[in-house]
Amino acid sequence: MSSAGESAVGGGFVPGPIDTTKPSHARVFDLFLGGKDNFEVDRAVFNQISQFAPALPLIVREQRKWLVRVVRFLAGPAGVDQFLDCGSGLPTTQNTHEIAQQVNSDATVVYVDNDPVVIAHGKAVLEENDRTHFIGGDLSRPDLLLNDPAVTAHLDFDRPVGLLHVGIMHLFTEAQHPVDFVKQYLDRLAPGSYYAMAAMCMPEKDSANYALGRKVEQTLKKAAVPSLTLRSYAQLLSYVDGLELLDPGLVKLSQWWPDGPAVTRTPPEADLALGVVARKP
Repeated sequence: MSSAGESAVGGGFVPGPIDTTKPSHARVFDLFLGGKDNFEVDRAVFNQISQFAPALPLIVREQRKWLVRVVRFLAGPAGVDQFLDCGSGLPTTQNTHEIAQQVNSDATVVYVDNDPVVIAHGKAVLEENDRTHFIGGDLSRPDLLLNDPAVTAHLDFDRPVGLLHVGIMHLFTEAQHPVDFVKQYLDRLAPGSYYAMAAMCMPEKDSANYALGRKVEQTLKKAAVPSLTLRSYAQLLSYVDGLELLDPGLVKLSQWWPDGPAVTRTPPEADLALGVVARKP
């Protein structure tokens, strides 16, 4: 069991050593968000991606804005006061606990990640208050993760939970059966819980952006994320099968609860990131 200010490693999970000679998905995307917790090898990948998809960092920042809107909604109108943020990434501005606790100071947030860099930095997040906790764990093993004392000590699964899978589902291969383990998460949640997912999507083959999607996937596979898999719209929709989708459903990130009409033209990369929020009946 972890207490405030401590980092736990759940379910027997043992994080690997921090390797500064190989790019890290978490550190590359931290660069996209303007972060400083990265190394030269990460910056090389960032520069490579930016050459052919210069708007991709903008889309990653759109994902952060989407997360802010989603958590505000869940902690506010939806009445959710406990969150499980899986694959949280490196702490940056507007973290889940900061957003939720601005709306409801009693909201509890448990972060989970398997990246050793993220785990190391997670300790800093925990120092802020006793309602924010962090554990290291294997996100593809909900059978272990959801039963770990470090999680059950802080989340009551008999009440609604806000489950967040933001920017992580495209990191799993089909061999890992992500649809199946997402269902294990959802089966454990109480009725009235919410599931929020944002993931990269492969445009249809007859789309003008299909070639861009393939190139992004191939480049990231070679450079930083060997397991990266961009899935079709239908495949992503299957993750929320049986849930009640909130309007407007599975859409581009900027189209979910937009702050107002778009003032600039959407770049092609926008088609590569979709988000959805769904309620468990």
